[in-house]
Amino acid sequence: MSFKNLLVRALAIATVGASAMFVSSSPVMAAERYTTVEPAQPSDTTGKIEVLEFFAYSCPHCARIEPMVEAWAKTLPDNVVLKQVPVAFNASMKDLQKLYYTLEALDRLDLHAKVFDAIHKEHQQIYDAKAITGWIADQGIDAKAFQDVFNSFGIQSKITRADELTKVYNIDGTPSLAVAGKYVTSPTQTGSYEGTIKEAQSLLEKAEH
Repeated sequence: MSFKNLLVRALAIATVGASAMFVSSSPVMAAERYTTVEPAQPSDTTGKIEVLEFFAYSCPHCARIEPMVEAWAKTLPDNVVLKQVPVAFNASMKDLQKLYYTLEALDRLDLHAKVFDAIHKEHQQIYDAKAITGWIADQGIDAKAFQDVFNSFGIQSKITRADELTKVYNIDGTPSLAVAGKYVTSPTQTGSYEGTIKEAQSLLEKAEH
């Protein structure tokens, strides 16, 4: 292996747990395009097949794939639901994890894409509660109301469930898509963002038959 390849691999490994990992592998063998979840996990949404998008706001690859996931979600049949699961690989990521669920609780997921933009396009350092609250106030949301929800037991319960899902699906990098409680695919496995969406669609069709 060349020095350049060794350096690329070392840098990729160093990113795990910080801003998640995506390493394009080429060529990608078909058998490596997804992993099987053992045991298969039940859906948290009664009567629906779940697709779980494991992501982190601090992950640049999540920012890149997000518009593709949103577009794909619009094509999903009525018996399928896409649920986003914010991941925290370490304590420094917890406040951003709480941010997603707080936006959801406040019915302000219209700001979801704006969080990615603030971090990755505008380079705003909104990683802790204080900075996040300041950014939220700039979006026209009452800071006190936001903090009350942000620090609530309800949000902590959602965080606990997100951490459980991350563990049972063996998620060690983002973005990752879990399909029907049975399969997980990611750009690391497929080699591209577009390939991941295509593979997830294929796995969904496989799960429905």
